[in-house]
Amino acid sequence: MHSRLTHPLPRRVATAVGADAPNMMKSRIPVVLLACGSFNPITNMHLRLFEVARDHLHQTAVPELKLLCGADILNTFRTPNLWKEAHIQEIVEKFGLVCVGRAGHDPKGYILESPILRRYQHNVHLAREPVQNEISATYIRRALGQGQSVKYLLPDAVIAYIKDHNLYTKNSSWEGKSTQSNEGKTS
Repeated sequence: MHSRLTHPLPRRVATAVGADAPNMMKSRIPVVLLACGSFNPITNMHLRLFEVARDHLHQTAVPELKLLCGADILNTFRTPNLWKEAHIQEIVEKFGLVCVGRAGHDPKGYILESPILRRYQHNVHLAREPVQNEISATYIRRALGQGQSVKYLLPDAVIAYIKDHNLYTKNSSWEGKSTQSNEGKTS
């Protein structure tokens, strides 16, 4: 999936061992997570994916490179011609993935419905967010387009970037647009 963002946001690398991590976490093995999605704009829930996945992998002792996604992205594996089956197989066979649940999605069902995901389900880790949060980038774009506050839904730096670049307003080319072709989907 690609983003139409023309002004790239500052990139951050999530690490399993950080300066603010509790002492018990500093002894844990490093985890590398690669995420995909529109992150348009990036929300606190997007950032939370990394925390939930890291905690899940540390509890299950799986110290490898994994693709991190929300259940909505796992669902896109079923969309014809969006992903090449060979790419899906390479991801789940060679690397695996960590899928964080999302309201309105059934990741277990998506796995069972896909022959490739079912075959490599041992390499698909389902992590549960203990605090359900239904923030979506689609909702954020809509709220911004209507002039509503998104304070505490996005990191302050992202809010400042959006304001500085006049994104998602009624006067910008982003107003009301979704990053996915089907209406009703959230990113």
